Amino acid sequence: MNTKLAVVVAVAGLLGATRPAAAHHAFAAEFDANKPVKLMGAVTKVEWTNPHAWFYIDVTDDTGKVTNWSLELGSPNGLMRAGWNRNSLKIGEVVTVEASQAKNGTPNANARVVTLKNTGQRLFAASSQGQQQP
Repeated sequence: MNTKLAVVVAVAGLLGATRPAAAHHAFAAEFDANKPVKLMGAVTKVEWTNPHAWFYIDVTDDTGKVTNWSLELGSPNGLMRAGWNRNSLKIGEVVTVEASQAKNGTPNANARVVTLKNTGQRLFAASSQGQQQP
């Protein structure tokens, strides 16, 4: 009887341990590497959260229409290892972002490189697309 209980507890523990991994999406599930976008705009919001940090920029198209884009970054830990900190992006700062657009065509993208306009500094986005720094 004790052996059966131990097996049931072990299996339940293993199944429970896989739940967080299932909640974290893969790059290919949401973004299309064959739809690269290059966006320039002012930062409107920064969210330093797990499992991914996000930032938002207002992008003005050729007709003058402004669209707020949401851009996914890597995890805060990955970003810190790539040289970022919570203050790397400031509200109002103009940036250029190289990214892969969302598959559903919404103004969402997975950032690969963020370039700060005022300094020219290029920051690797520690994203789930590829594992190499540009």
